[in-house]
Amino acid sequence: MLLSLKNGDISVDEAVERLRYKPIEDLEYAVIDYNRELRAGCPEVILGEGKTIEQTAGIVSNMKKNGAENILITRVPEETYGAVKEIYPNAVHHSVCRIITVLGRPFLKNKGLITVFSAGTADVPVCEEAAVTAEFLGNGVERVYDVGVAGLHRLLSRLDKIKEANVIIVAAGMEGALASVVGGLTDKPVIAVPTSRGYGANLGGLSALLTMLNSCASGVGVVNIDNGFGAGYLANNINRLSGKA
Repeated sequence: MLLSLKNGDISVDEAVERLRYKPIEDLEYAVIDYNRELRAGCPEVILGEGKTIEQTAGIVSNMKKNGAENILITRVPEETYGAVKEIYPNAVHHSVCRIITVLGRPFLKNKGLITVFSAGTADVPVCEEAAVTAEFLGNGVERVYDVGVAGLHRLLSRLDKIKEANVIIVAAGMEGALASVVGGLTDKPVIAVPTSRGYGANLGGLSALLTMLNSCASGVGVVNIDNGFGAGYLANNINRLSGKA
């Protein structure tokens, strides 16, 4: 099938390929990429941190005018939620991880399960950022929290959860050893998230980051400190390779 344009005919596939990289809209304080989902599988995600309420509301409002049904906003100040709720009444505020989601057209479900492990309760906000992101993108998510290496029997009692997972996310602060332990117990990809939780020599998550980067367990990849969103997004990209349910 061909589409007729002023400068000649193009195929449907060529037209789709051209559309992947436009349109964009320049709001002066932000440039919105409306076709990111077509190109990358996920709509543009808004980082709420550092933006004023008016800036975030402006971006969301323009996305709605352009027909956006699914929106993910991370690191959102609590006072921004009311402004987003006025634009999208179905907006949901996930207060633990400071995420706002709008889901008007659910993504197709991925087959595999993503399991999120936390070393301690203090790591849960980062874990929830990963879990909520992965759920938003159409994944089944299992949470297994507070199973750090200081009490290794807690993790060993949840071996069934490790076996069930298709992709595993491990968030840990302090020395960050949990990712290596989990990596040694599974043949599935492990995404390690160092967190900034810990005492002085933790150095704001640097000690956990270095431990994870130097993991002796094969199959462990590492995202940046406290980057739960990046872990959830990457886990989705891996998990969707298994196909749709």
